[in-house]
Amino acid sequence: MSTEETLAREFDEHRSVLVGAAYRVVGSVSDAEDVVQEAWLRWAGVDHEEVRDTRAYLIRITTRLALNRLREQKARREQYVGPWLPEPLTPIGDDPADTVELADSVSMAMLVVLETLTPLERATFVLREVFDLPYDEIAETLGRSETAVRQLAHRARSHVEARQPRRPVDKARHNELTMQFMAAAGSGDFHQVVSLLAPDAVLISDGGGKKQAALRPIHGADKIARWLFGVLARNEGYEIRMSTLNGQSAYIAYFDDEPDTVIFMETTDDAITDLYLIRNPDKLTTVPPLHAHE
Repeated sequence: MSTEETLAREFDEHRSVLVGAAYRVVGSVSDAEDVVQEAWLRWAGVDHEEVRDTRAYLIRITTRLALNRLREQKARREQYVGPWLPEPLTPIGDDPADTVELADSVSMAMLVVLETLTPLERATFVLREVFDLPYDEIAETLGRSETAVRQLAHRARSHVEARQPRRPVDKARHNELTMQFMAAAGSGDFHQVVSLLAPDAVLISDGGGKKQAALRPIHGADKIARWLFGVLARNEGYEIRMSTLNGQSAYIAYFDDEPDTVIFMETTDDAITDLYLIRNPDKLTTVPPLHAHE
């Protein structure tokens, strides 16, 4: 086996993890894949005798490149129409272990929280909390002192913990609530939809100026229900399928075989607290068509 083939094999062993690392930082599947391709070019050109831990080294390269890409996105984000939500992430690879590793901390709710961090806080959080890299290696990766990195990690962790649910919800109960909600919405049962939403529920929709979406978050069960039924009234003929995206249950609304909307919901044991609707077609290119479910 040639040197290049050996390098390619080593890199491919970690590819799904690297896509997951980049995606956590940039929130975009296409940008994450571009970052990983750039990481491969860097990997092919380094002195490998100096690399002690291939996986950690590749994660560091990828995260640093993803941080650069996130900074480049700034102008694009500032011109974006309405709220910006991350792209849905489909499972990568056939190895169940890959899916488990990707599922950790790539839920839509977690990514929305990560969007509120500074780029350096976000990269630090990924390297420390997701991949458990030591502070000195993170400092070298980000070009900051170890003291500064510890402060970044503390701020990021505190910020995320303050916005994460205190008690995990049983998956079966989560699916039960969300299926009831989708059935009520589909049947036009306004009062049932309101009853399944927490009074202070929040809906965030991302149409990117290309599909109907609210230009700011909608707060309150009644307002959310009225907005949803307004959208449904104009868009009849959806077919709904439950799927696994971002390592969690999600719903895909199809129109003419193509994905029109991806819906993520966060719940307590009693009600739905957050809804994330991704409608921008540019963000749905990796979501499988309807016939793939059949």
